[in-house]
Parts: sequence; C-alpha cells; structure tokens
Amino acid sequence: MVCRSILPALCLVAVLCSSSVFGEGYSHPLLGDGLQRWIVLNGAQAKFTGDNSITLTGGDGWLRSHHKYRDFQLSLEWKAAKSADYDSGIYVRTLTEGAPFPKGAYQINLLDGNEGNIKALPGAQSTGLIKRGDWNRFVITVKADVASVEINGKAAWTAKGIKTKVGYVGLQCEVPKGGEFEFRNITIEELSHTSLFNGKDLAGWSGEGAEASACWKVDAGDLVCTGEKGPWLRTDSEYGDFNLRCEYKIEADGNSGWYVRVPKDGNHHRENATLPEAGFEVQILDDLSPKHANLKDYQYGGSLYDIAGAQPKVTQTGAWNTLEIDCKGQRVAIIHNGVTVVDITDQTHPLLALRKTKGYLGLQNHSTVVRFRHLRIGPSLN
Repeated sequence: MVCRSILPALCLVAVLCSSSVFGEGYSHPLLGDGLQRWIVLNGAQAKFTGDNSITLTGGDGWLRSHHKYRDFQLSLEWKAAKSADYDSGIYVRTLTEGAPFPKGAYQINLLDGNEGNIKALPGAQSTGLIKRGDWNRFVITVKADVASVEINGKAAWTAKGIKTKVGYVGLQCEVPKGGEFEFRNITIEELSHTSLFNGKDLAGWSGEGAEASACWKVDAGDLVCTGEKGPWLRTDSEYGDFNLRCEYKIEADGNSGWYVRVPKDGNHHRENATLPEAGFEVQILDDLSPKHANLKDYQYGGSLYDIAGAQPKVTQTGAWNTLEIDCKGQRVAIIHNGVTVVDITDQTHPLLALRKTKGYLGLQNHSTVVRFRHLRIGPSLN
C-alpha cells in the first residue's frame, strides 16, 4: 500500500496511513507557513505569496530542503516571468558545496529551450512538452540510480546513472540572468518512509501507565499534548536503526521531547553499566524562555539529553519546526530546522555506549502544550 496524501494549498492536516513497516510512502507539501521547510542560500531572494507558491525575486543562489532524500517523487508547477531567455533549475539529490550554486549537482534544467533536461545525464532529455508563458507541471521520480520526469502529464524521459545516493532537493535562483520564477503546489513523497500517525486517532500509540486521552488528543489533524497531567505516549512497535522525521510547534516556556529506543518503562537516563537499561531523549524546548536561561548545554532544543548539546540552537518558538533523528547502531544524528546540530557516536561520546540500540519511541508530556504533525519513519540515511 502506498500512502499518497493529497493536501490542499494551505491545509496542514496530514491524511496518512498508519503502519510500523518502512517503505509505504509518505507524501506531504513542501510549502505551508511560508518558507519554513526551506533554507535560502548564497544570496537568493524569495518570497512566499500565501497562495501555496513562492517567487524567486532576486540574486544568484538556491533554496534547499530541510531534509535529504533517497528515493522520492517530487511534484511541482513552475512559471517563468520572462517570455524568453529565462533560466532556473530544480536540484535533486544534491549536496551543499559550492557557490552560488551547488557543484556536481543533478539539475533538472529550466533554461529556455532545455526545460526538464539534465544535461550531464545521458537519455535525460526531451523536447516539445513545455507550455511557454504558462504554468508547467513536473513530476520527478528518483529511485535507486534511475530518474524520470513527467511534463504536463506526459512521460518525458527515464535515465539511469544517478550516482549520489542521498541528497537535498532545491530550487535554483538565477534572477539576474534568467528572471523571476514562480513555483507552486510543491509536494514530495518520501518513498522509503511510513506514517507514524494517521491524523485521526491514536492508533499505533499507547499511554504508558495511564490512558493516553488524559493528556493527548487529535486536533485538526495534529497530535497534541494538552499539558494536562497524564502519561507519555509510546509507540506500539520497537525500532532499531531508522530515520524519524516530524514537525512540532512549541509555545512560550514549552518543554517536551522524543524518547528514542527506550524500554517499555521509558527510562532514558543511564550513567553507568550497573543501572537499568535505557534509551535516550532528544530535547524539545523553548530555548528563548527566561525560565530556561541557565540550563546545561544538553538541555536545549535538538540536544541529545545528558549526552550532547545541540550546536547551533535553532528552535523557533510559536512556529512550526522540523526535526529529524537518524539512528544507525550507536551513531546518532539530529537535524533541526535543516541544520545538523548533533552527529555523534559511542567513540566521540562514550555515554552513548550505555544506551539501547533498539526500543520504543515516545513523546514526552512535560505539562506544556506541544503540537506534532507529519510524523514518519524510514531506514537510516547513514
């Protein structure tokens, strides 16, 4: 089964399928509340129009996604402001090196006369499918070393030879040379990920030690900790190596966290081998609250609690944040709002060797209101 959620322009409700098996697919929009799921690089200038679209308005540079992707399907529409001699591009599985544009990137061209083509990839070319001066819809699929493009509902090309296994998607901004470009209805399906939350009820989750409904509810498709007294929320399944992604919104003074690979009792503290087994916690916190001004470095948002502090600190209070936790053996990477803030192993941080490599996932109730959405899990990218 493939979960193909079709989400309205500004609807941020996840209409998802629930399973503990990787690889059913997870689809979600890359535009929502502004440019929250993108990082603007190297002098690019972009604005969100409020109509599920963005316009590249100036500069040379690019916009990159917060997350890296392995296998995916990217759907979008684009329109050039100029009637001719326009230029932009769509990056797939690219890395970040280079300026103003990433070097060695796979760019699906939006250059006048080469729209939809990857110049350096044999067989990745087509002609005659573009509507000049109008909106064009691309569906870009990358799986293993094969890429394909559909243009305005017609198959354009399929080509093998993609060498980069994991990378970002991005939008090239080349306004001085190629003029303004508008993009809208940008949606990505992560083909290797599966939903952890169905947007309707708490199926697949349990309150540990008490009924989850005491402090957890579903509201407008979001999973919400109400802040009332009650249990932490635990997955019904255990996980070993994985890549976990979500978005969360924390209010002023808020505090929460992800329990990772914990035993059924939720233990996430262990200082020596004589103590009971434990997983760990990835902290969610309002970093800017005066109440949190004098904490230890590992207590701030995005940190691996007790073990490694997040650097830099990038939490946005009162706004949606992206959070990614990648576990492979005893290597843990945490990506917070598109920035890698923790990347450690048991060699660099010996306390990590005391933590389990398989266990339950959970969400902490710390008596503050926190909203979660777009919870999904897939294989580790490391």
